[in-house]
Amino acid sequence: MLDTMIAILMFSGAFFALVASVGLLRMPDLFMRLSAATKAATLGIALVLAAVAVFFSQVGITGRVIAIIFFVILTAPVAAHMIARAAYFNRVPLWKGSIYDDLRDKLIPKPAAETGETSKDD
Repeated sequence: MLDTMIAILMFSGAFFALVASVGLLRMPDLFMRLSAATKAATLGIALVLAAVAVFFSQVGITGRVIAIIFFVILTAPVAAHMIARAAYFNRVPLWKGSIYDDLRDKLIPKPAAETGETSKDD
């Protein structure tokens, strides 16, 4: 019974890692690739580590596994967000099929020529 649970956790984790890698290959732009890699790979790592904790069933290892899972769940989305934000500010192009750009008017300032403003030096 325990071996079956370990196998299910391992194969589920491997499946989500495979989904993450396919997402990296199939998605059309950087932002979608980051999303696919972060979500699926985080779940895959968590499931594989859960299988490790069940396999060894020792308090020390289980505690470390829980700490690692917590750390990965906490840091992976933040890292992906910061990478995507830096890419957006460096004007990495969105996919041509993107319909809506939420941040265009909010985060990227327009040049002074477009807004009609003059600099203080003038």
